[in-house]
Amino acid sequence: MKRWDRRPFEIRNLFNPAFCGLVLFRAMQGYEEEDARGIPFSLSLLVLPLCLHKDSREVIAGSPRSYLLKITEKNPQVQVGFADRVTAMRPYAFEGFGLLMERGCIAVGSDGRLRTVPDKVRKTVTGTDETKSCQRVARIVGKEFARIADRVTIYTTFGIRP
Repeated sequence: MKRWDRRPFEIRNLFNPAFCGLVLFRAMQGYEEEDARGIPFSLSLLVLPLCLHKDSREVIAGSPRSYLLKITEKNPQVQVGFADRVTAMRPYAFEGFGLLMERGCIAVGSDGRLRTVPDKVRKTVTGTDETKSCQRVARIVGKEFARIADRVTIYTTFGIRP
């Protein structure tokens, strides 16, 4: 990964660690609404590729009351290139997690699950329409991951070998 000042302007804006951390935090909050133990680290790496990829985000946002597995079944285009996106987004997720940890916004449990720390991040979703959309979809994705409650099923659904 390139140093921050050596990255192209577009990359610095799109994959800002604070924004990526916020998206991850919203997904973790969504997960905790269904399962208070927190999100498994392995699932958290799938959040940014789903929420920051416009086509995937629009498909998920267009069916907020539907189950994620059903959405993926009806919209196989979400799976196209997903594994590559996960790999490409991993460094940005790590930067986001690093910032969240450094600021005391998340904690890692003894079981390796990630949990949010209350009252560290604003509850209101603010920003541009696109950043709001990313945050809202992150919450949906987090909740759906918790409802599915099986990492192998989630990974297999998106065409990734666990």
